[in-house]
Order: sequence, then structure tokens, then C-alpha cells
Amino acid sequence: MPIKVGQDTAKTRKTLSVNGKSISYYSIPAAQEAGLGDFSKLPAALKVVLENMLRFEDGGFSVSVDDIKAFAEWGANGGKNPREIAYRPARVLMQDFTGVPAVVDLAAMRDGIKNLGGDAQKINPLNPVDLVIDHSVMIDEFGNPRAFQMNVDREYERNMERYQFLKWGQSAFNNFRVVPPGTGICHQVNLEYLAQTVWTDTDQNGEEVAYPDTLVGTDSHTTMVNGMAVLGWGVGGIEAEAAMLGQPISMLIPEVVGFKLTGQMVEGTTATDLVLKVVEMLRKHGVVGKFVEFYGEGLDHLPLPDRATIANMAPEYGATCGFFPIDEETLRYLRQTGREEDRIALVEAYAKENGFWRGADYAPIYSSTLELDMGTIVPAISGPKRPQDYLPLTGASSAFEKVVAEYRGIDISNGAKDMADEGPVATKPVNLHKTAKVEGEDYEIRDGSVVIASITSCTNTSNPYVLIGAGLVARKARELGLNRKPWVKTSLAPGSQVVTEYLEAAGLQDDLDAIGFNLVGYGCTTCIGNSGPLQPEISKAINDNDLIATSVLSGNRNFEGRISPDVRANYLASPPLVVAYALAGDMNIDLTSEPLGTSKDGKPVYLKDIWPTNQEIAELVDKTVTRAAFLKKYADVFKGDEKWQAVETTDAETYDWPASSTYIQNPPYFQNMSPEPGTISNIEGAKVLAILGDMVTTDHISPAGSFAASSPAGKYLLERQVQPREFNSYGSRRGNHEIMMRGTFANIRIKNEMLDGVEGGYTKGPDGEQTSIYEASMAYQEQGTPLVVFGGEQYGAGSSRDWAAKGTALLGVKAVIAESFERIHRSNLVGMGVIPFEFTGGDNRKTLGLKGDETVSIHGLDTIQPLQEVPCTITYADGTAKTITLRCRIDTAPEIEYIENGGVLHYVLRNLAKES
Repeated sequence: MPIKVGQDTAKTRKTLSVNGKSISYYSIPAAQEAGLGDFSKLPAALKVVLENMLRFEDGGFSVSVDDIKAFAEWGANGGKNPREIAYRPARVLMQDFTGVPAVVDLAAMRDGIKNLGGDAQKINPLNPVDLVIDHSVMIDEFGNPRAFQMNVDREYERNMERYQFLKWGQSAFNNFRVVPPGTGICHQVNLEYLAQTVWTDTDQNGEEVAYPDTLVGTDSHTTMVNGMAVLGWGVGGIEAEAAMLGQPISMLIPEVVGFKLTGQMVEGTTATDLVLKVVEMLRKHGVVGKFVEFYGEGLDHLPLPDRATIANMAPEYGATCGFFPIDEETLRYLRQTGREEDRIALVEAYAKENGFWRGADYAPIYSSTLELDMGTIVPAISGPKRPQDYLPLTGASSAFEKVVAEYRGIDISNGAKDMADEGPVATKPVNLHKTAKVEGEDYEIRDGSVVIASITSCTNTSNPYVLIGAGLVARKARELGLNRKPWVKTSLAPGSQVVTEYLEAAGLQDDLDAIGFNLVGYGCTTCIGNSGPLQPEISKAINDNDLIATSVLSGNRNFEGRISPDVRANYLASPPLVVAYALAGDMNIDLTSEPLGTSKDGKPVYLKDIWPTNQEIAELVDKTVTRAAFLKKYADVFKGDEKWQAVETTDAETYDWPASSTYIQNPPYFQNMSPEPGTISNIEGAKVLAILGDMVTTDHISPAGSFAASSPAGKYLLERQVQPREFNSYGSRRGNHEIMMRGTFANIRIKNEMLDGVEGGYTKGPDGEQTSIYEASMAYQEQGTPLVVFGGEQYGAGSSRDWAAKGTALLGVKAVIAESFERIHRSNLVGMGVIPFEFTGGDNRKTLGLKGDETVSIHGLDTIQPLQEVPCTITYADGTAKTITLRCRIDTAPEIEYIENGGVLHYVLRNLAKES
């Protein structure tokens, strides 16, 4: 389908000649010559957005000349001009956990538009959409040669209904492709194959146009592709669906934080060590809602896979994206990964002609800057529950001791290990850590035992330097006779099949297999919570004795309750360190000074004895990571294996919703929808559903992992004769709103401050008694009572999962009131018709003394304007009342229309129905 561009193109549309071919493009220097402003010092990341304005200006796309001039004003104002603009990415990327509900919504919209008298074919992606199935494989089997095939077989057994539905979507919708299971992780497939850095398409006049490759994705780590100068970030499925259907993304021109890298990495350090330090620094700096662009001479020594690792973790440091400009390394990577030579030549010519190239003279204006000498980086991990909890490896074991002491309520500040309290005076010294015998085994586990060690996730498995490094650690350990500790569940889940190709070519897969790191699947696995069950006897020992078991993974998220229900402390580490911790088996061991184990000749083995040199790693990468490997593995990327090809589905314009399905159900959003929108009403007499603390993540709000038979979701499935073995996970059940409503605010580690010392999805119902959040919500909705949720700072941190907002809306929550919001979740709430509010004037849930038995009313919404402050009256249980001021986080004018319509998809659906 041709792209539509603006009509007033004479001043900025130019022609570029590459390898004897002419191609049109929109020139930023030409816009400057035309008197639209000085754009010469803009960061490359912002020039991508500016080019978007040039291409769509005056074409009926809500882009004006003043929008273009605003970018010059941004530079003149020192990197600030928060003007609202309408941005249109080139394409959309999805994974199956977020993609299935998005396709469910599109299918429901086809039903909805027909009910409004419109044409079902209006519900079709206008931009290319790629969905990669990567979130569904679970680690049921590990540590043996059968693990991969057995996990794949089990994946298809569990998810056949979902895969049939996705295959229907692939045939029913235009511009929609599915990458089958067992191929890789969406971000790595995007980096290695889908992304082009400079995109090309034909316009409405049939002329070929070159422009920056841009995208949004229904996964927060879409940012990874910024490592190869492709501007992309995560949005909720709701916002992505709107973008697919031609709706622009309304955004403010962001601030751009410049992060200067100098020096180069020293011996014994990895890209993971670097990114964990970057996360810590940027979290402290404060970059929520901002772009981060990396620059400086240090980039000359930073391979693109290392850049991708840093870009990947933008959600962890809170930025919209972490961008690296186009340079020689970009071209090298494009060539190595099998991109066509004509494309590589176009990328170079376009970047140099249009001001996107990072040369020696690259020195743009930034809103603010910070700097890091990569020569100062040391080996590190982060944990136990936030990516920004940075720990140099030298202090990791002592830091864990504090974790145990805090959990046990023991004061060790005086240096003593701990005292048992046997009355008013503590007199008897005891060990700080609890231990437990594992039934049927000849070993004990204790607080700090590493029960999961997983090489997983897009963040690191896209990086051959750390994967080869992990393989070399395994090789050296194997040669010395070391093995994983028997209580450690080990796994290797690469982000693409290319990883297996080069590990086998280097002979390192055999070494990894020998110590338990067998291939378990190509997908997110442990990082998304699909770590699978622990050995039952180990799980029992942990839970019967309330042990603080730990996991170590090469992922990007370590939030509470995410990795495994049996694990309380989760640590992010480089793949080589994951292997080392599997050998040590204990977080209490100081890897920098204590032995990991004993060699076959009885000598202690230290980390330094098995750690490869940078030269060893580089030589193997150069030898085994080849262009031929990428061309081979991506030759039939959409074909899939025999299992995928055998998946049967229907061929119909609208979906025939199977009534008995527990995976796919028609959601209620568009049923009985009126042709015209409503108005925004004040909130009167709302009750409190939950009072939550700081850094409540989307994992807390809408967990992705497993759930118990005793949970509301488990009871729902048991009532439908689905046994616990077949429950799968919340993430895989996102096509069924009934399960997801029951799973909202149901993380096993969430703490509702309305209850004392209770973990999990509980609250007080209308009768004041403790009940599940779902059951309380249903009771309140039956009474017609609106609900509000209170939160602390960084509410909604974490991933882009739209179900954190969808579930909130379906529980009857009309407003979320917090100290601050993370970018994506705030947008998702608005997209589902839930209004976010921020406290002002120093008020918060604590200063207000909230207990949950209050009544809340918010006025001024019937005349609301973007970012307006409104009065909120809180009436306490004793009848006293206090009026405070809230800032309404409806940030833009289009968002007001979304709320009036009940959500962004309702807005789009009504407009498309009118057009047809």
C-alpha cells in the first residue's frame, strides 16, 4: 500500500542518486535554506522526528509549518520546546503476549464497525505490522539434549488456540505478518533482519521515497533497535492499534539528554556491566519522557551489539529511547547481518546528505548532558528487585546479607551477624541465614541459594561478545571439572537461531551443554516469567522454610514476583556471570575473592581462572559470527517448522469467536457502542480499591507469569474444567478478558496499604472485609460505585503491557491518583478511558493519612483542558473532608477526545464508521 505524504513538497523534497538509482527524500538542509529555521545542531534522534514533520506537512495530516519551526525554537531554547506534534512511525512491531490482545481488539472492532453500519475492511493496518511469537515458550524441561524439542511440543499443546487465531489474523488483515514460534525474540529479529535504518516506499504518486526507519512496538524493549539508529519505542497495544489504523501518535517534542561516552572497556568487563551503570546514572539524572542520545569518541570503540544492549534497556532507565546515530559501525553491522549492499549504500548516502551521520565533528545541542568514561566500568550485577539497584561484583555478597537481614527484620548495622530474641534481651548468637534439607537429595539449600541461572532475553543474547564469553567460561570450567550446583535450574534461550549457529561453529555449545546450559527454546523464557517450575522438592524446601531463594539472569527485568513464585531476590548479570553463579550456586559467595568450586585435582577454582580475555572473545566472534550465518537463518523466517505449517485456521472477514475457548474471547469494549461519543463527567463518591506504594510496576498491576488454582483466575479455569497443569500463564491468556480482569493487581508480591502485612491481590470489599481485588470490584460495580486507585512515585514503571490499563478499566476504576507516572502506562490509561492524576503541593497518600475507607470526588472534569489542575475532595470515615489540588495528566487535546469516547480505539472506530 503506498504511503501518503504531504502535498506542499517543492521546498524540501529532493532527489538522491545511489548506485545509479534516483530516489526522493525530504531534506532538512533544504528546509533550513527555505527559512524554516536553523536545524543544524539538532541531535540526530530529533532530526528523525523533524523529517517526519517535513514529509507529512500540509497533506491533511495535522502537521503545520509551525510544527517544523518549533524544532528550530527547540535548539534556540537550549533543547526545550514541549510543543504537541502528530508523529507517524513507519511500521509496528508486536510480540504474541501483547499482539494477541491487539488482534483480538482488531477482530472486535470489525464486529463493532459492522454494528455501526460501517465497512469491516476499514479495520485494516495501513502500515506494515510484524508479530513475532516469542513469549509463549516455557522452560518445563532443562539440562538435557531433549529440552528444546520437549518445550516446543509443550508450547504448541498449550497455545494452539492462540496460534490458530494469529494465523486467522495473518490471512484476514492486510500488511500483517507473523514470525512463527521457535524463530527468536522480536527485538533481535528486528535488529538482525526486519530493520533497515533507512526505509523506502512508494508514495501516492508512485514515486519511491527514502526516509528514516521508525517504528513503535507493543513491547517496551522495542527501544533495542535504536542501537542501529532506528527510532523506536514501546507503546501499549491500544496505541499501537490506533497507529496501525492511521491515527497519529500525539506527543510533545521531547527533551534530548546527551550521554557522552569516552574511553573504552577494560579487560574483564562486558556490555552488561556498562549498561547496568548507565541505568543507574540515568535513573538518578531523571529521563522519563525524554530521548537519550549517546555520543562521544567512546562510540568509536563500541560495537553495535553493545549499543543495542544499552538501547534495549531504555525502559529500565526510564527514557523513551536511547539512540545511537548512524556511523561506520552501523554500516558494518548492516553488512554483517546480511542486508543488501544497495541498502547499505543508501543508508550511508542518505545519512550524510541529510545530516544524520555521526562524524568526528558531530556536536549537537542537548537539553542536558552527562558523561561516562568506559574505562571505569567494573564487573557488576543489579538487584534484588529493580534494574537500577546497581551492585559492583565486589560488594554483591555483602549487599545480599543486608537483603536477608531486612527481610528477617534483623539489625546488622553494628556488624554482628544476628541475635535470636529470647525475651527482652537478645542473648544467643545464631546464623543470619536459614537453611533447609531438600527431601530425597544429599544437599541443603539456604537463603541466597541460586535456584535459577538463565542466559535469556533480547538484552544480552543479541550480543555475540557476551554469549561467546559465556561459552568460554563454560569451556574453562568444564576443563577444570566444575559443574553447576545440583539445585540450580540452568537454561539457555537465545534471541535468534543465529546464536546457535555461531555457538556450534565455535564448539562452545558442547561446553555449555556439559554444565547444564542446554538450548531450551528461542524466546523470552525466564525474563518474562516463563522460567517453568522448579524441582518440587526444592520448591517445597523453599516455601516450607520461608527461604530467600535467588535467581540470576541475563535479562532486563527483575521485579518482585516476576521470575518465579519461589524466588524472592532476582539479579541481572552478564551471561558469563550467569554461568559463574550457576557454578557457585550461592549469592553469599563473593565471586571476586572466594572459590566457585574445586577442580578435578582438588584445587580451588576462582572466577579469574575461568574468565576469558577480551582478545579470546573477539577472535572467536570474528571467526564465527558471519554474514553467511544470518543469510542462512533468515532465508525462510516467515515459513516456520512443520508444526506451524500444520496449524489450521478459518478464512473469514470477521472472527467466529469460539464460545468454549478459554484463550480467545470477544472483549466487551465495543459491544452496544453508540455512534456518538459522550462527555467527560466529574467523579462523585468514588471508593478506594487499592493504595499502593512507590515503583508499582506493570508486573504488579498485570502479572505475566503463572497463577495458582486458588486465585480468581484459577477458579475461573477450574470452573471450566481446565486443570492447573494447563493453566499456562497470564501472558498467554491475554486474549481472554475474563481471566485478565481477575489477574489485575494480582501479583503475589503486590502490597495494598489498605491491609496490614498482606501480600497479593487483596483489598477490602464494600462490607469492610478482606477479599480479592476482583471480587471487591465486582461488588462495587454491582452497586454502581466508581473506584479510584492511589499510588506513589513512578506508578506503572516497567513494560508496555496494555492489560495493566485494560484490567484497571474493566475493574471499574475511573481514576488513578499517584505522585508520578511512567510514560507508557499513563498513555495506556488514557487510551482505555481511565484518567491519571498527580498530587500537587507536597500531598501524597501518606501526608493525607489515607486508609482506604475514604470517599473521593473530583470536579472540573466537564471543562477539562490538557494538564489542568482540578479540585479533589477526600471525605474520611469520620465525616471530615479535605480538598486538595490534583494535576490531570490528560496531556494533549486529542487525549481529551479519547476520554470523551471512552478510549482511543472507540474514537478511531467511530471515525472509521463515519467515513464508511
